[in-house]
Amino acid sequence: MTLTTRSTHACFGGTQGFYSHASESTGTVMNFAVFTPPQAAQGPVPALYYLAGLTCTEETFVIKAGAQRLAAELGLMLVTCDTSPRGLNLPGEAESWDFGLAAGFYLDATEAPWAPHYRMGSYVNVELPALIEAHFAASKSKRGLFGHSMGGHGALVSALRHPGQWQSLSALAPISNPSAVPWGQKAFSRYLGEDAAQWKTYDACELLKTARYPGHILVDQGLGDQFLPQLMPDALEAAAKAAGQSLTLRRHAGYDHGYYFIQTFMADHLRHHAATLCA
Repeated sequence: MTLTTRSTHACFGGTQGFYSHASESTGTVMNFAVFTPPQAAQGPVPALYYLAGLTCTEETFVIKAGAQRLAAELGLMLVTCDTSPRGLNLPGEAESWDFGLAAGFYLDATEAPWAPHYRMGSYVNVELPALIEAHFAASKSKRGLFGHSMGGHGALVSALRHPGQWQSLSALAPISNPSAVPWGQKAFSRYLGEDAAQWKTYDACELLKTARYPGHILVDQGLGDQFLPQLMPDALEAAAKAAGQSLTLRRHAGYDHGYYFIQTFMADHLRHHAATLCA
């Protein structure tokens, strides 16, 4: 598991780095970024993984979220990855902004031509943590996961499918019930096929009917979000209540879907994860 260092930058007493590696999951070169807090000089620290939304890359969160200052104070490593494989030139891959490039939906595709490469589920849950723990001072037993929009979907689904892998969990404006909305239906029908039963295996609301995350989940949602009909926070709240899942879903008047919303509540999410990971 070799990696290439693209650049590193001193940041709040730690290091913000940008890296790439040849991925076995996707069969492509994947880019990722790591903020290493100053505490890592003394030994392994908890790692918090962030999954970005549609159209984003591994750089979006690093540049826009304003998370490094508090992460440095808390002693949290921040890991971000790209949102899909790149450079494949598959037919239809770049035709729309909500499918294909930068829209991997954090699942393992089963349909051609996507199946050999669009395996972001395996990448996030297996390959990337192993890579981070082999090359950085990251704890192997204290991992957190959160994300925004498509990445919020990815975080919820990943933690429900692999609860032992992630010790803390949160989401910002997640696509909570993707099999019931156009974004998810478009992606799932192409990545997973027309059998809607397969879609349920990557839908947080559906997974909560048979699975439960052992920890507490924090979710924030802006009520001025232009994509609110696609996100379905009420469905997530209802599914969690029916399942007995511990969940705090906070609704915020006036906030939209963008990174000003994310910046506003970032500190709450970092502290939510630190309460478990840094205890």
